[in-house]
Amino acid sequence: MTAVVARISGATVVRRHSRATGSLQRERHQPDYAILIAVVALTAIGVLMVYSSSAIKAYLGKTNDSFAVVGPQVVWAVLGFVAMGVMTRVDYRYLRLISVPAYVVALVLLVLVFVPSLNYVVGGSARFLQVGPLPAVHPAEIGKIALVIYLAHWFAKTGTRVGSFWRGTLAFLVIVAPIVMLVVAEPDLGTTAVITLTALTMFFVAGASLSHLVGLGGIGLMGVVTVIASHPYQLDRIRAFLDPWKDPLGIGHQTIQGLLALALGGMFGAGLGESRLAGGLFLPNASNDFIFAIIGEEFGLLGAGLVILLFVVIGYQGVRTALSAPDTFGSLLAAGITAWLCIQAFINIAVVVALVPITGITLPFVSAGGSSLSISLAAAGILLSISRETVERGTWNDASADRGRGHGRAHLPGPGRRPVSQRSSGRA
Repeated sequence: MTAVVARISGATVVRRHSRATGSLQRERHQPDYAILIAVVALTAIGVLMVYSSSAIKAYLGKTNDSFAVVGPQVVWAVLGFVAMGVMTRVDYRYLRLISVPAYVVALVLLVLVFVPSLNYVVGGSARFLQVGPLPAVHPAEIGKIALVIYLAHWFAKTGTRVGSFWRGTLAFLVIVAPIVMLVVAEPDLGTTAVITLTALTMFFVAGASLSHLVGLGGIGLMGVVTVIASHPYQLDRIRAFLDPWKDPLGIGHQTIQGLLALALGGMFGAGLGESRLAGGLFLPNASNDFIFAIIGEEFGLLGAGLVILLFVVIGYQGVRTALSAPDTFGSLLAAGITAWLCIQAFINIAVVVALVPITGITLPFVSAGGSSLSISLAAAGILLSISRETVERGTWNDASADRGRGHGRAHLPGPGRRPVSQRSSGRA
C-alpha cells in the first residue's frame, strides 16, 4: 500500500492506494464531539423532562403508573443510541445504495396511514401506524430521513444541472411532492412545513436557481393558505395565534398556558418537579409539543437558554461539517440533516413563545415520541459519520480533522461520482 499526498485548497490530505483493490482510501478521525455532547445532553434533558411533565397525569390515569410515558421513551432512547452508534461507524456513502428503496418504503408507509384498520388517530389526524401489539410509529419521521438521503444522492448525481428547470426544478418537485402531499392529507401541517423547508434548503445549497426558488415559495404559500382555509381547526389556530386572550378557555387556552408556564419560571425556574402545570393537568401536550414550556417553568430562562444553545451548537457544527465534507453527497447530507433538526427545533420553540401558530410537532431529542427520538438519533449518527472524514480547508470555520487518532479508513467516491473538491489545486 502506497501513500499519496494531495494539496486541496491549502489543506494536505493523505490518501492511501491499495494495490490489492486499486481503490483510494482516506484516513478517518474522531467524530465531532461537540455534536455528540449536544445530542446526548438534549436526550438526557428530554427523558428527565418527559418524566417530570407526565408522571402526575399518568399516575392519575387508567394505568396508575407514573412511568407510563417515560418508560417507553427510555426504551426508544436506548434503541436510538444504538442506531446512532452504528451509523457513526458505518461509511455514510453506503446510504446511496439504499436511498431509492428507503424513499419507496417511506411512501408506502405514508399511504398505509390512511388504511382505517392500521392507522392511529391523534388530535383528529391519522399520523400513526398501529400494527397489532407493536408500538405505534409515525411514518412522517421515516419520510424525513428518507427524503433527505435521497435528495442528497440525487443532487450529487445531478450536479450543475440542478439549476435548470426541466432536470432541476421540475424533477425536484416530482421527488418532493408525493411525500409532502401525503403528509398534508393526514393532515399534519407542522411536519409538512419541516419537510418542505428542509427540502428547499437542500435545493438552495445544491445550486438551485433563485428565481425558481422564489416561484416554489409562492406555490407553497398558496398551498398553505388553501389547506388552512379547508380545515376549520387550522383557522382556529390562526385566530388563537393572533389573539389567544379572546377565547382563553377555548382555542387560546394552550397558547396562554404555555406563556404562563414560561412566566412562572422566571430567571432560575421553580425547580425540577415543581411545575405548577406539571403532568399536563393544565397545559395540554406538556410532555411533547409544549415540553419547552415546562423546561422554562422548572429551570427558568437559564435552562431554556441552555436548550436553545445546544441546538445552536448542533446547527453551527453541522454547517461546519457540511462545508468540510469530503464529497458532494456528504456535504448535502450533512446540510439536510442539520437543516431538518434546527428548523424543527425553531418551529417548536416558536410555537411555545407564540411567534407562530400551533403546529403540533415535537422538539427533537427532547419531546416524548419514540419515532421522533429514534429517527433523530439515527440522523445524528449519520452526521457524526460525515464529521469523521472532514477535510481541513484552511478557513476560519473549518471542522477540525483530528487525524492523529484515526479509526480505520473509508473508501473515496468512485469515478462515477462528483470529485472530492471542485477547488482542487493539485492532483494525487
